[in-house]
Amino acid sequence: MTELEKYYNKFSEEKRLTRRHGRVEYAVTMKYIHKYLELLDAPRILDIGAGTGRYSVRLAEEGYDVTAVELVKYNLGVLKSKKSAVRAFQGNALDLSMFADGTFDMALLFGPLYHLFTKEDKVRVLSEAKRVTKTGGYILAAYCMNEYGVLLYGFRDQHVKECLRDGRLTETFHCRPREADLYDYVRLEDIDALNEAAGLARVQIIAPDGPANYMRRELNALDEEAFELFIRYQETVCERSELLGASAHTVDILKKC
Repeated sequence: MTELEKYYNKFSEEKRLTRRHGRVEYAVTMKYIHKYLELLDAPRILDIGAGTGRYSVRLAEEGYDVTAVELVKYNLGVLKSKKSAVRAFQGNALDLSMFADGTFDMALLFGPLYHLFTKEDKVRVLSEAKRVTKTGGYILAAYCMNEYGVLLYGFRDQHVKECLRDGRLTETFHCRPREADLYDYVRLEDIDALNEAAGLARVQIIAPDGPANYMRRELNALDEEAFELFIRYQETVCERSELLGASAHTVDILKKC
């Protein structure tokens, strides 16, 4: 069992998007999934790194044709236990050879790119998603953002000095984590370089959760009406370029031309 599998056997992926900070990310992301699905005719969706199926099961319930691939057996078991119409398989985002070229109209990459540490592997994942997506289809790729990692793990959790000493942070505070850290963090220019290498065209990029991960205590203190207003706020500002890099996550919306 890999360290990543051990991590997800303990980490509650099922609950993450039901907590308030996760509900913000989920609501905004679903808004944009629907935005681009509406441009497609009878779309087939591939959820790569589907976790426990928070997105894929909901989309299947809405009547979409959904296939899911998940690396971690535990998460896959939770997904299958939901008895949805999702066709779910164990697999690796680095190798989607079980699927023919141009099989799907939309590919979701919500997770795999968090856990890859070389440009080559990230480009390979994007290229595999591109290969199995039809020309004119969309790929939605999620990333963990650099400043979120620096501010929380570095400064809030007081690891910044050791990370500078051991090279996990550069002198310009660019994250360079090791595989043992499990998560990788990127800046916008890193994402741009990956798209160029994979030959993918950006339609737009959004910040689905913005400051929500920084504000967990504050969000939990809101009444439901005020919390719904926060979701509406994030939906309103998620495309603003000056806020993208400070978000915990971004979703890069790409088109296969």
